[in-house]
Amino acid sequence: MTNPRSSCPMTYRQAVDTYFLEHRSKLIDVAAFLDRLDRASDQQKPAQEDHRVAALRNAMSILLDGQPDRAKRVLEQLSDPSRSPTDTTSPPASGAHHDTQDQTTP
Repeated sequence: MTNPRSSCPMTYRQAVDTYFLEHRSKLIDVAAFLDRLDRASDQQKPAQEDHRVAALRNAMSILLDGQPDRAKRVLEQLSDPSRSPTDTTSPPASGAHHDTQDQTTP
């Protein structure tokens, strides 16, 4: 199946041959991170999952939905949509958007 919007100069096979091992490794890293969370020494899950982990889980569903522009949609999932600066009492950048008004834990 060809995509009329295609901007990749590689064939499907070339892209797989070039990038598969790199991304296989990244996927194993994510799996290992989730395994570490499962084995965390405190043995208790917080009442509300950390917003960063929740954002990763939501982003993973985007990877499998088969829709176009996954990279853009994952980036949007993990980005702060606000346009105005935050005050100095806000938590520092964490790599995933977190609405501080909904925050229940420090």
